[in-house]
Amino acid sequence: MPAPPVHTLRRKPGWFHPVPGRPRADGWTVERQCGFLAGLYLTGSVAAAARAVGMSRKSAYRLRARAGAEGFARAWDRVLTPPGCGHAGRAGAADRKVTLGDLQRRIGHGLVAPVVHRGRMVGIRRKPDNTALLHYLRRTDATARRVAAAGMWP
Repeated sequence: MPAPPVHTLRRKPGWFHPVPGRPRADGWTVERQCGFLAGLYLTGSVAAAARAVGMSRKSAYRLRARAGAEGFARAWDRVLTPPGCGHAGRAGAADRKVTLGDLQRRIGHGLVAPVVHRGRMVGIRRKPDNTALLHYLRRTDATARRVAAAGMWP
């Protein structure tokens, strides 16, 4: 009986917030970020996944360490965590407090996930980040109530 494919020891990349950045043809676009995660899922190698999208291993680690890359880093960790080994990719306590600007960015850009079929990435799924929208509305509603209670709002 042949051995199961190696990528079955990893989790498929899930939904994540892409790392914000300046639009550059040679930079880490959303497509490259998704392609990297798909490659990481299929090969388990950071260097091979980065090469597959035309980037270097070093630039992948720099992207992971960049401010605003928490969602990408969680997706990376999720892919490399074997199924059944905890809750990889879940938001941690450090991610719970975000600024209104971060929430606005998350609402505007939404979530993305690579679609992997038969050993290759065939597309990118996109969906709105409803959780960020609800957090934003809850926070701004609380601020409006405080302002109204203080009599500073007509």
